[in-house]
Amino acid sequence: MARQLEVSEGTVRRRLSRLLEDKIIRVIAMAEPEQLGFHTSAFIGLQVDPSRVEGVANELVNLPETEHVAITTGSYDIFIWVNLASSEALASFLHHKVGTVDGVRQTETFVSLETRKRTAGPGLPF
Repeated sequence: MARQLEVSEGTVRRRLSRLLEDKIIRVIAMAEPEQLGFHTSAFIGLQVDPSRVEGVANELVNLPETEHVAITTGSYDIFIWVNLASSEALASFLHHKVGTVDGVRQTETFVSLETRKRTAGPGLPF
C-alpha cells in the first residue's frame, strides 16, 4: 500500500492507526455464507405495530440468525437479512422466531437467488 501511495510504511501505519482510533474505519472479516453451509439468504420485510417498532427491532437484533436489522420507511417498518442452511430452516425461523415476536403484524420474504455484489461498507467492495 505504501508503495502504491508513494509514502513510507510508517506513514501508512500512523494514518491507519488514526482512522481506527477515530472510529472512521474498522477492520472486519466477512465470511462467504455458502462456504459455511448457509445456502438460503433472504431479506424479510416486517410490518409492525407502530408502538412496537423499537422493541421488535431490539428483539430481532438478539436473534443469532439476523445479520442486518434496519428500521425503515415505506411499506415495511423493519427489514432484516438472514443466511440460513435451507429453505426449511428459513420457514422454521419465520414461524417459530419472527412470527412469535409481539407486535409483528405481517412479513414478506424475498429469497436471494444469487448474490452479485457484497461490500464491507459504503463504496468498499469485498
